[in-house]
Amino acid sequence: MSEQTENTQPVSPQPENAQPEILESESTAAESTPKVDDTQPIKPPKKPSRWRSILIGLFGLLLLVGLGAYGGYSSGIGVRQNAEDTVISKQLTEQYAFALTDIQLGNYETAMQRLKFIIANDPSFPGAQQKLTEVMVMSVIPTSTLVPTPTSTPDFSGIESAYQRAQQLVNAQDWPAALEALDIVRKLDPAYKAAQVDGMYYFALRNYGIALINQQGNLEGGIYHLTLAERFGPLDNTSVQLREGARMYITGASFWELDWKQAYNYFSQVGAGWPGMWDGTMTGSQRLFISAMRYGDDLFDQQAFCAAYEQYQIASGLGTLDNRSQNHFAEAGTQCYPPTEIPPTLESTPVTDITPTP
Repeated sequence: MSEQTENTQPVSPQPENAQPEILESESTAAESTPKVDDTQPIKPPKKPSRWRSILIGLFGLLLLVGLGAYGGYSSGIGVRQNAEDTVISKQLTEQYAFALTDIQLGNYETAMQRLKFIIANDPSFPGAQQKLTEVMVMSVIPTSTLVPTPTSTPDFSGIESAYQRAQQLVNAQDWPAALEALDIVRKLDPAYKAAQVDGMYYFALRNYGIALINQQGNLEGGIYHLTLAERFGPLDNTSVQLREGARMYITGASFWELDWKQAYNYFSQVGAGWPGMWDGTMTGSQRLFISAMRYGDDLFDQQAFCAAYEQYQIASGLGTLDNRSQNHFAEAGTQCYPPTEIPPTLESTPVTDITPTP
């Protein structure tokens, strides 16, 4: 009975507008989905190609960079070429001014070297060829030696007076005083007649350096002043060779009584080129002779008798050997060239006539 009673319980009615939750979600999805013609195939949306745009942009960038680099390179070459031309033109102009100063001072050989240098670098340099012809003519015309006239003490309050004083000292060949006067000119006005003052500096330094080496035996001082002169212009061959000889003399003297072989090697060159060069103590030829003997003594002490003998022969050609070297010379000759032993002669024995007995 109870089972039947439960089945007969009234069921609560649902509202008319009530829909299951599943139906509501399906209807929502249906409304959000666009209607598509069922008879046409579905095509995916076409995306624009990005690689093509990237490649075009990259190519354009590289092209701009290349054009910029080429323009910069061309501009750099032009600037550098213009700078080199400017430097060369300035150097040639300075050398021409130095040449004019050398001509005024009568230093025609140096002036010709400067003018030839200018023409070699710029054959069209204005006035260089004509001036070279004039100097070549002037160099073969004998000129009288200028004797400076005594003048009163100049007034150094003005730059022109200082400059004239420097010219007078250069013409008088008073090189130390000329250099001091040129220093005064430069202190008063560094730009005053700069080319002419540089030329006088070169002339005074060059000649003072040669005088220190040849006349005073001051090799270091001479090398120093020749090197200073080289700052104002190229040295002539005489100055260059004399400076090289002085350097070899100083180097050879540094080995004196320490390494006779090295001393002999250096003074062999000094003695051949500048035998009269000296340092206040000995000439180059005297040092060559002494170092040749002492090097022979060293070889003798090392029992290199043949080499010592040859070295003593060289030294004996330069002067008279002292007692020590003379005794070693004789002993080395005996050791290197011993007297040959004469073999004993066979005694002759009488030959008897031996006749066979019959």
